[in-house]
Amino acid sequence: MKREGRVYTIIFTFIISFVFVFVLAVANELTKDTVEKNQELFQIKAILSATGISYQSDEEAFQKYNSIVSTLNNNGSEIYTAQINQENIYATIFSGSGLWGTITGVLAVNEDVSRIVGIDFISQNETPGLGGRIEEDWFKRQFSGLKIIDSEIKIVTGQNGGDYDYENGQVDAITGATRTSESIEKIVNETISNLKDILGVSI
Repeated sequence: MKREGRVYTIIFTFIISFVFVFVLAVANELTKDTVEKNQELFQIKAILSATGISYQSDEEAFQKYNSIVSTLNNNGSEIYTAQINQENIYATIFSGSGLWGTITGVLAVNEDVSRIVGIDFISQNETPGLGGRIEEDWFKRQFSGLKIIDSEIKIVTGQNGGDYDYENGQVDAITGATRTSESIEKIVNETISNLKDILGVSI
């Protein structure tokens, strides 16, 4: 068979493609359990972070999650609960549209849904250096202890240094990431509303 012939080229391309697909399939199968465990760990860390439970290692994260956090199923909605400083904390995983894709994270509130306990993010595809800054500590810290006013919080344009006035129900937006900030406000307020419905809180 001539190497410069069309049939040779087709067969050679098929063989190479088959080998690559086979190698990728094997690699995917061999790493599937590790990937799933890492995804589970990432979610567990986000739940612990949002509820204010600290940990020093992956092993301690698993241990504290299994010993402190309980899972409730309410009308198909999965709620995570923990008792911190003799107060019941409730958390849920949220998902909503950002500027470039889905933003997924965890929001935790106190028992009467009057304050946010904390927030953390599991995955997002926002612009690095702009909307992607939602994962920075200064931004997330603004939510910890934030008062919920009239069943919502507001993200407003400020000095981008963190509002930290936990009584006004407001969070500083990220400069240059207006759409992402607006998306977070909408997602958080929808999650607050859902949690109030699930927990039977009417005020």
